[in-house]
Amino acid sequence: MAKVKKAVIAAAGLGTRFLPATKAQPKEMLPIIDKPIIQYIAEEAVASGIEDIIIVTGQSKRAIEDHFDQNQELENLLIKSGKKEKAREMEKIAEMANFIYIRQKGPYGNGTPVLNVKHLIGNEPFAVMFGDDLFVGKKPRLAQLIDVYNKYTDPVITAVPTDADGTKKYGIIDGTKVETNVYQVKNIIEKPGPQKAPTRLASISGYIFTPDIFDALEKTSLGKNNELWLVDAIYKLLKKRPIYACEVDCVYYDVGSPSGWLNANIELSK
Repeated sequence: MAKVKKAVIAAAGLGTRFLPATKAQPKEMLPIIDKPIIQYIAEEAVASGIEDIIIVTGQSKRAIEDHFDQNQELENLLIKSGKKEKAREMEKIAEMANFIYIRQKGPYGNGTPVLNVKHLIGNEPFAVMFGDDLFVGKKPRLAQLIDVYNKYTDPVITAVPTDADGTKKYGIIDGTKVETNVYQVKNIIEKPGPQKAPTRLASISGYIFTPDIFDALEKTSLGKNNELWLVDAIYKLLKKRPIYACEVDCVYYDVGSPSGWLNANIELSK
């Protein structure tokens, strides 16, 4: 069984909820305390055993590439200033993984960055993460998903407990519990509301996919707002093979929203 060693981080969004702060700065580079959001995402991937991180970017995202690159001038300046530990900290950012960057091409939608990496994945399982979703826990969210994949060798999606209001904002998982915190997915119902929601488990970004997701995406028509939706491709996969949901033991922060970003800063500063 092939191990999950590659992760895709989708980071091509325009960050309109943070304008004007994101007019010339990627939303993924907004800081949580003293690190940009995307560094937390990359560190989660590395802590879960990922070796290759593929970041799908767009226009005005060069700052992401610069952040994960080595800055010899800065490191030398820190060393001359007697800040050797800080210099080594900067050096480690570039060394934490093999970083690969591609520009997003194709229709808007969260399925497009996944389809864009087909030529880089080959016949391997891989992780998909988004640059504005932060999970904090004793064990990385992605490591928990990989544990489930290693046991069942089928795709795995992230599940997070939600409340009645969350049933109006997220896709809700309908599934059968197969073990503690693991469900075999029967359906994902998009924003059903509290009366029609089969569970209080929300499908939040973070996936382990097998390569057949690419065929499903290629056969998926554009959906709402003329976008390519990942969930529509997951529906297609569900007809062909089991898909599991892992209820992760983490705190979730939607750092793509100003309130979620502010909350993460407050909570992680304690």
